[in-house]
Amino acid sequence: MKFKPVAFIISIAITLGIGALGAWATAQSVKTWYTTLNKPSFNPPDSLFAPVWTTLYVLIGIAAYLVWIRRDKIVHFPRTVAIYLIQLILNLAWSFIFFYLREVGFALAEIILLLIFVVINGLIFYKINKWAGLIFIPYLIWVSFATLLTYNIFILN
Repeated sequence: MKFKPVAFIISIAITLGIGALGAWATAQSVKTWYTTLNKPSFNPPDSLFAPVWTTLYVLIGIAAYLVWIRRDKIVHFPRTVAIYLIQLILNLAWSFIFFYLREVGFALAEIILLLIFVVINGLIFYKINKWAGLIFIPYLIWVSFATLLTYNIFILN
């Protein structure tokens, strides 16, 4: 399949845009409210989150691109796009719920839903393009870790 640079850039720009909105939602609380929370011993340093999420958003964008370039061969393409968009919206929503609204319990319920949609999205992408599905594995691992972290912060606070 021929490389399509505009589609590639748009795919990555969409996910990085979601990440930027999430960063905006977290910016104030990370320096204030978040520092007051009791966190588990395995909580990573704050400086780790931005590079990890940036890398994951680029990977998610690449996976979306690999699916997009095969869109005319996908029987249920609108459903594939819907699952992908729901997963992105849930990703963004968690930042707003946890950091902006400061609702840890609601954020825990929401991240479990996000985790389910990441799995579904990854499996759908895998059926379309093996690499697109495999690229979702680091995202799945990180969201699983974030779910565990959110659960522990909920319990500790």
